[in-house]
Amino acid sequence: MHEDGNGDGPRGGSGVSGGGLDQPEFLDLERELTVLFRRARAKQGEMAREVHPDLESAAYGLLVRLDDAGRQRATELAAYIGVGKATMSRQLRALEDLGLVAREPDPADGRAWLVHLTEVGRSRVAKVREARRARYVEQLSHWDRREVAELARLLNQLNLGMEK
Repeated sequence: MHEDGNGDGPRGGSGVSGGGLDQPEFLDLERELTVLFRRARAKQGEMAREVHPDLESAAYGLLVRLDDAGRQRATELAAYIGVGKATMSRQLRALEDLGLVAREPDPADGRAWLVHLTEVGRSRVAKVREARRARYVEQLSHWDRREVAELARLLNQLNLGMEK
């Protein structure tokens, strides 16, 4: 699927020579990632509402991070998600109000708090993530499993490169 809907759009680049900006594979990559990210944002909103009807789309990623990594300090979550402390505090308060996360004192530092999923939060996130994986299995059933593994490997490599 192409951003312009038919794949026939112009392939103009910035004209920067030697930098790869006008090379077709990087133009294709930029276009396909734009489509993927747009769809991911839309799906994230749907998944957030499946966890709880009042859950903000952006907060879904926090729940997934807590599900994957376990207890975290708010500052660690803010750094991972890429938001400021004030935004993180607001999102965590909203998640606490919905009963999806709770805080407890950090045993390593009595001044800090650790955030974790409640049992309700863990159950709801697990249900949504399982349904999402089932959709992936259905949508990619015609792919060879090695291709799926290679896609996951390449996306991991991309994500690691973007962290730098």
